Amino acid sequence: MISGTSHDGIDVAVVDFRLEGDVLHARLGHRGSVPYSPDLRAALVRALPPARLSAQELCALQVRIGQEFAAAAAAVPEPFDLVCSHGQTLYHWVEDGRARGTLQVGQPAWTAEATGVPVVADLRTADVAAGGHGAPLVPLLDRLLLAPHVAAGERVAALNLGGIANATVCGPGAEPVAFDTGPANALVDAAVAADPATPEVFDRDGALAAAGTVDAQLLRALLAEPYYALPAPKSSGKELFHAGYVPAVLARTGLRPALPDLVATLTELTARTVAQALTAAGAQRVFASGGGVRNPALVAALGAHLPPGALARSEDLGCPADEKEAVAFALLGWAHAHGLPGNVPSCTGAAGGRVLGALTPGTRTGADRWRPPPPLARWPGALVLS
Repeated sequence: MISGTSHDGIDVAVVDFRLEGDVLHARLGHRGSVPYSPDLRAALVRALPPARLSAQELCALQVRIGQEFAAAAAAVPEPFDLVCSHGQTLYHWVEDGRARGTLQVGQPAWTAEATGVPVVADLRTADVAAGGHGAPLVPLLDRLLLAPHVAAGERVAALNLGGIANATVCGPGAEPVAFDTGPANALVDAAVAADPATPEVFDRDGALAAAGTVDAQLLRALLAEPYYALPAPKSSGKELFHAGYVPAVLARTGLRPALPDLVATLTELTARTVAQALTAAGAQRVFASGGGVRNPALVAALGAHLPPGALARSEDLGCPADEKEAVAFALLGWAHAHGLPGNVPSCTGAAGGRVLGALTPGTRTGADRWRPPPPLARWPGALVLS
């Protein structure tokens, strides 16, 4: 279970893992998305950077998000043995190009109590403690999904277009690299939500971007953001690309674009920064996932900046675009259970592989109690997702 940087709800996927020799078979069962209740989402939006929180407000978010994750897990209509819960990132502390800490809220004990099964949570901290960015963590899944293309001699990328865009790039004879490229939907969502004349909180079907014209002067100002020039590994989030980011740029430049032109410009910003980062990393093909793939304007703009035919979807790798992150965190839970590292050091910058997450025990007893499997000495060589 995960709620990403768009903070709109909880993505859930049930994955049945079975190891046969050196191949890990993963069968995708129930999957879905559970929206946050409106009052909780409003409280979460108010709490995001650059807002300041009291200890009471933070405590309340920990509990309320934990309870909604618990309700989402309890509503799953098929059995499961273990939950891996990412929770909701509230703050990702990056200073001088180094991740100093990360905070995901949503206490796992509520899910353990509601379901009776153990819960793996706090997935990012061990990587940060080892000198990594704690992000992205999806390269664990990406490198397995991309492996057949790498074996065929291609240098390929897996791209996730959530609130923040992140990419994993893999190629023959080289360690994978991964990084947050910058905003995907975050700035567009903030601009739409801030407009009092618009009832939406995102650019539905890319209609606003399609109706607008890119403001070249504003785009140049936005592209001057120093983050884009930083080398990988690197990570970012709403701490930088928050709701006040674009208003600050507009105030500095004195520009006042109409909403469609603003959204068109921000959509072009995402497309251009993502394409530039992937081109610089040498990606020949790009397999996209996340909420951004449902935005035709963003997909078209991104495709225009990549070589013809280079842009595909993660379904071409056998993984649904909307559920890929939830599948990735199910895999992280499986890794924790088998004592395997869940981070990819070349992608996060950590000193080495680390078993990620802390386990909250379940409440079941007797024959129904979950027992950890024997630890594995190494990762399987291949993943087959069905």
